[in-house]
Amino acid sequence: MASSHSSSPVPQGSSRDVFFKKEVDPTKHIRPVQSLPDVCPKEPTGDSNSLCVAPSLVTDQHRWTIYHSKVNLPAALNDPRLAKRESDFFTKTWGLDFVDTEVIPSFYLPQISKEHFTVYQQEISQKEKTHERCKNICPPKDTFDRTLLHTHDKSRTDLEQVPKIFMKPDFALDDTLTFNSVLPWSHFNTAGGKGNRDAASSKLLQEKLSHYLDIVEVNIAHQISLRSEAFFHAMTSQHELQDYLKKTSQAVKMLRDKIAQIDKVMCEGSLHILRLALTRNNCVKVYNKLKLMATVHQTQPTVQVLLSTSEFVGALDLIATTQEVLQQELQGIHSFRHLGSQLCELEKLIDKMMIAEFSTYSHSDLNRPLDDDCQILEEERLVSLVFGLLKQRKLNFLEIYSEEMIITAKNIIKQCVINKVSQIEEIDTDVVAKLADQMRMLNFPQWFDLLKDIFSKFTVFLQRVKATLNIIHSVVLSVLDKNRRTRELEEISQQKSAAKDNSVDTEVAYLIHEGMFISDAFSESELTPIAVDTTSQRNASPNSEPYSSDSVSEPECTTDSSSSKEQTSSSVTPGGVDIMVNEDMKLTDLELEKLANNIQELLYSASDICHDRAVKFLMSRAKDGFLEKLNSMEFITLSRLMETFILDTEQICGRKSMSLLGALQSQANKFVNRFHEERKTKLSLLLDNERWKQADVPAEFQDLVDSISNGKIALPEKKSGVTEERKPAEVLIVEGQQYAVVGTVLLLIRIILEYCQCVDNIPSVTTDMLTRLSDLLKYFNSRSCQLVLGAGALQVVGLKTITTKNLALSSRCLQLIVHYIPVIRAHFEARLQPKQYSMLRHFDHITKDYHDHIAEISAKLVAIMDSLFDKLLSKYEVKAPVPSACFRNICKQMAKMHEAIFDLLPEEQTQMLFLRINASYKLHLKKQLSHLNVINDGGPQNGLVTADVAFYTGNLQALKGLKDLDLNMSEIWEQKR
Repeated sequence: MASSHSSSPVPQGSSRDVFFKKEVDPTKHIRPVQSLPDVCPKEPTGDSNSLCVAPSLVTDQHRWTIYHSKVNLPAALNDPRLAKRESDFFTKTWGLDFVDTEVIPSFYLPQISKEHFTVYQQEISQKEKTHERCKNICPPKDTFDRTLLHTHDKSRTDLEQVPKIFMKPDFALDDTLTFNSVLPWSHFNTAGGKGNRDAASSKLLQEKLSHYLDIVEVNIAHQISLRSEAFFHAMTSQHELQDYLKKTSQAVKMLRDKIAQIDKVMCEGSLHILRLALTRNNCVKVYNKLKLMATVHQTQPTVQVLLSTSEFVGALDLIATTQEVLQQELQGIHSFRHLGSQLCELEKLIDKMMIAEFSTYSHSDLNRPLDDDCQILEEERLVSLVFGLLKQRKLNFLEIYSEEMIITAKNIIKQCVINKVSQIEEIDTDVVAKLADQMRMLNFPQWFDLLKDIFSKFTVFLQRVKATLNIIHSVVLSVLDKNRRTRELEEISQQKSAAKDNSVDTEVAYLIHEGMFISDAFSESELTPIAVDTTSQRNASPNSEPYSSDSVSEPECTTDSSSSKEQTSSSVTPGGVDIMVNEDMKLTDLELEKLANNIQELLYSASDICHDRAVKFLMSRAKDGFLEKLNSMEFITLSRLMETFILDTEQICGRKSMSLLGALQSQANKFVNRFHEERKTKLSLLLDNERWKQADVPAEFQDLVDSISNGKIALPEKKSGVTEERKPAEVLIVEGQQYAVVGTVLLLIRIILEYCQCVDNIPSVTTDMLTRLSDLLKYFNSRSCQLVLGAGALQVVGLKTITTKNLALSSRCLQLIVHYIPVIRAHFEARLQPKQYSMLRHFDHITKDYHDHIAEISAKLVAIMDSLFDKLLSKYEVKAPVPSACFRNICKQMAKMHEAIFDLLPEEQTQMLFLRINASYKLHLKKQLSHLNVINDGGPQNGLVTADVAFYTGNLQALKGLKDLDLNMSEIWEQKR
């Protein structure tokens, strides 16, 4: 029933159906039914006459034929002569026990895919389209007659009686709905006394189903009858095929016998030799593998031995090599399944040990006695530790060293203070418990020696730190250099390989053009590179032989050979220790450069640490104002010591630290303030007690002025021993000029030199000193003006009056200071930065103020005589005697004025002053003569005035230094109108 669905017996009304064609005359000759094609194309097909005569549906339609036999499909196909059903036609010859076996695909036949038929399909595609087009245009003629059509119509009508449910592809009685549809339960219900009717209904159902079965079998038999000729043809072809297979089997047997003989004679011995060689090579591999396993098995004890001698780099290299061997060559070994994790844990333990060891080394190196001449402690140990830490990417070891530096710097100061305090008997450590309080009990020389000792210890400390960091820096640079050279070599090798590939491509093209075999052409050219590459690989077994074509070439290696591929390069540390750099460094160039910069920054940090500790030491001593109470020499000595230490640390570390310099600047500012206040207070006291009388000039002040003239702006050193006593001079000689001065000015010059010398000793306070000195000079100018011109000395000192001599002496003192202002300016200018030159304008302002003050004094002297002239000449009368009393008094006052100022002021200034006084005299005299109506008419009054003027002129020119003075007395007369 299932087979009936595969080929439906109901003809379809399509254009291609061979059953429904135009009607054919039944009297005409009907074309016999053609046989189906032979299943075996190699057998002769033959025509219908060559086979057994088969019954015809046309000629034998009215008599019984085989087509009228009512048999089912199994009865037609089974052979009643056989005891059991045959599986297929092969069992006829080879027996009933023949079973199909899977045929192994041949190694000599290619695998055929659809791609192999692509070209063929493309070639016949056009022909196939033409064939299909012709087939549609000219369909085949009808080969069946009306009887056959009638038979098919009847079969179709019978099949329509069978319900459609039996024709479904998914027909199955195990489905509840299908079962209920085929066998309804209503036919089997015996309840309600209806048993006879139900039994009849069941019988009717059984007959109905049997009828359906008969219809199906009849149609199946009809379909078989339509193809009977093909069945009989297949049976005939089967016998011929069996004969052909028998002959083929005999030929195959003979071929196998020959192949067996050839295999025994020619191949078996050679293959046996190759198998033995392969077995030997495999044994060598196993032996080398076992040796490698034995070596790997000794890794942990060897690592323990290396760690016991602090060989961290060797232990790490051994662990790395062992892990590489486990991953590449011993992968999958069950006995080593836990060794990898154990080595990882051991590697972590080594990391901790290296960090602890580096911390111990740092502590030992920095805390050993500073008087030890050895700069570097155990250089090889340090190099090994640094290499190990770099290999494991533990880059925080510099932080450990930095922390140890801070602790060591604290301990250095503490130990120096303890040693110094223990040497002072005056300090009772039982009473004063704190170390800082004990240190504050030291006087300046003791404390200065302590600070000097601390600075010297810090210098040695920094030298050791620099030496150690130089070793670390050299290691980092060697690794960086190795990375760069490795990268350059890789680039060069890549370029060579690219050039080689280009040459090989050219040679291949030439060989193809010449028609040569490429494998033969390269057999010799590749021999040398292969040998070279083989030597660079891991060492293979020395007894190994060439492998057969079946074997897989696998390089052998041992623990030593696997580590040999890590190329090394050597360099030398500053201490002379060779550095062997492996390629197994995991750091990039950027990380190494950053680490090198951090090492340099750590050296700068060491300098900053020392300076910070020194600043704290200074501040602890300055709490009670100790540093502010230092005198100039003590502070200058302290400043020089600190500046020397700053320069030493800058020379060692390459950078100037600013903390100690800032502290020095702060203390220097405090010192400058105190220094200036002391000098200003001293000058104020001197001015307040100055009586403005000419003072004698001691010899030391003359020597001081002479040294300034010689270009030495500094206080003279005190000469030891007995010195010759020299009498003081009346005036101060400066570059050939005489200066009559008061004692305050002499001390002021010394104070000015103290400012200049302080600038030389403490260059950092140059600007502050310039400002303070400018303030001091301004103070002297303003205060002297208040005391002399402002007559403040009358109340301060108790002078009765301010005389012309006081005024002239004050003017000469101011002139002396003005003389030295350019010298002071040049001294400060040489010590200022170019951007600070604008501060020199203070000296220009001071010079202008002093000149204005001097001019005011000169004007004051002229004003004194002017008031005298106004008083005397207002009472002048033109009458006898000659000279008149008025002119006698005027000449007397002029003589007194000359006597007061001539020894104080230079001759030129005296002449200029008397010219101005004479001009004032002429103005008052002219005014009085105009008031008296005395004219230059040659009369008696004119004669008397002329005689008085001649007396005045004679007396004035008779004074010392005024002989050549041009008085021009003709200006006293009114011009004639």
